[in-house]
Amino acid sequence: MPLHLVLALFCATASLFAIAGAEDPYRFFNWNVTYGDIYPLGVRQSGILINGQFPGPDIHSVTNDNLIINVFNSLDEPFLLSWNGIQQRRNSYEDGVYGTTCPIPPGKNFTYILQVKDQIGSFYYFPSLAFHKAAGGFGGIRILSRPRIPVPFPDPAGDYTVLIGDWYKSNHTDLKAHLDGGNKLPFPDGILINGRGPGGASFNVEQGKTYRLRISNVGLQNSLNFRIQNHRLKLVEVEGTHTLQTTYSSIDLHLGQSCSVLFTADQPAQDYYIVVSSRFTDPVLTTTATLRYSNSAGPVSGPPPGGPTIQIDWSLNQARSIRTNLTASGPRPNPQGSYHYGLINTTRTIRLANSAGQVNGKQRYAVNSVSFVPADTPLKLADYFQIGGVFRIGSISDNPYGGGIYLDTSVMNVDYRAFIEIVFQNDEDIVQSWHLDGYSFFVVGMDGGQWTSDSRNGYNLRDAVSRCTTQVYPKSWTAIYVALDNVGMWNLRSEYWTRQYLGQQFYLRVYTTSTSLRDEYPIPKNALLCGRASGRSTRPL
Repeated sequence: MPLHLVLALFCATASLFAIAGAEDPYRFFNWNVTYGDIYPLGVRQSGILINGQFPGPDIHSVTNDNLIINVFNSLDEPFLLSWNGIQQRRNSYEDGVYGTTCPIPPGKNFTYILQVKDQIGSFYYFPSLAFHKAAGGFGGIRILSRPRIPVPFPDPAGDYTVLIGDWYKSNHTDLKAHLDGGNKLPFPDGILINGRGPGGASFNVEQGKTYRLRISNVGLQNSLNFRIQNHRLKLVEVEGTHTLQTTYSSIDLHLGQSCSVLFTADQPAQDYYIVVSSRFTDPVLTTTATLRYSNSAGPVSGPPPGGPTIQIDWSLNQARSIRTNLTASGPRPNPQGSYHYGLINTTRTIRLANSAGQVNGKQRYAVNSVSFVPADTPLKLADYFQIGGVFRIGSISDNPYGGGIYLDTSVMNVDYRAFIEIVFQNDEDIVQSWHLDGYSFFVVGMDGGQWTSDSRNGYNLRDAVSRCTTQVYPKSWTAIYVALDNVGMWNLRSEYWTRQYLGQQFYLRVYTTSTSLRDEYPIPKNALLCGRASGRSTRPL
């Protein structure tokens, strides 16, 4: 066979493997993204709908499924969806943030090709550009275990997605303009449960049966507490990790976090309040939904049950109690505890401090004094095509140096297959929430005050929970361990959405010189090209 045909056949085969695992099932989705009138807090707003729905449709999948999601952008502005917690193994091109993926132009479509490789659990998707998240466009993602993989609890009678989040009555365009003008946003106007305001959402149950709730905080600014009147919540999963099955009266979810709880409808047959309230705020925002027994004898009665409000210690103690179930299987049949992360020596410590201030008279937020500004070309494409001048390696340091805030397109280089420690230091009076795309990490420690090397003496090196979003309490620190086993350009961001929008994010470039498909897939053949990557070929021979 001529050499050029051999090369062409190899490239075609490689492209198939780059798209998805050929032996695993495919699920196809066609989504049309539009504006539409919504009234979640009783005021008409312009919302972002997916197939006419607010929130958007759930994605149901099974470990290793290939998800083919064709997104048509019927908005009048560029649009992207990102997939909170989906690791995009070897394929950061599909991550759907501007550092990796070109926006979908108005009137055009793009087909995301994702594989939920070696994952289970509860996650969500959201619009990542502009301030679209304040208009909707988000929805739940669930990844079920494969049929032969044991799950550490019986199948529930029902499985509900519960998307909670604070909300503004203003349109997202007005909020964005306010931020672009250099201002902070006011306090949110309310809280939504599955896109509905107080009393708007309901969940039907049958007496005596047990149900699963997959709860995600998709909000913009506040940690939230979730509870059900007269019912106990058993935590069973956090962002893809089966947890020790601890029972709580209520549970805190910080920005960007997801979890699964079980509850049993074991109370007298009537309706009960589901309550979500803001944490660490004054005033406290509260909203309700209804838990409705099928044989209900009457409506909800009495005041909605109260919950924790400003108590940091209550939340910290709950967070420390969330541990990995070491004997349960994860996405594979081997126990979750078979990976002994506590026995691995870390090769690098990165300390990240968040800060707020002004640059040129405008409000900005920073990590290690650098406030991120997007480049004119997605960073991953600039890296792939070797386009100079888009970003600088080392434009953010490993440690805070205490200087004033400045603007840059911050990218930190880290070595593929390294095992590193990241310490988030929060010297501000807010609860911070950090998310890392492409990974789960072990939350080995959190405490008040300043982190020092002696803080490692209190680390949990046995059964720390593995997740992708972690909180940092005011004047406190949180430490994580990360095994850098996923090559790509990965967004590390604050989930406090104003802060993310105004610079509190950067990119981890997990790099290897290898060009093997075992380490990273080639650029998708259908990848959109923009900025200085426009006009180039996605698959040079």
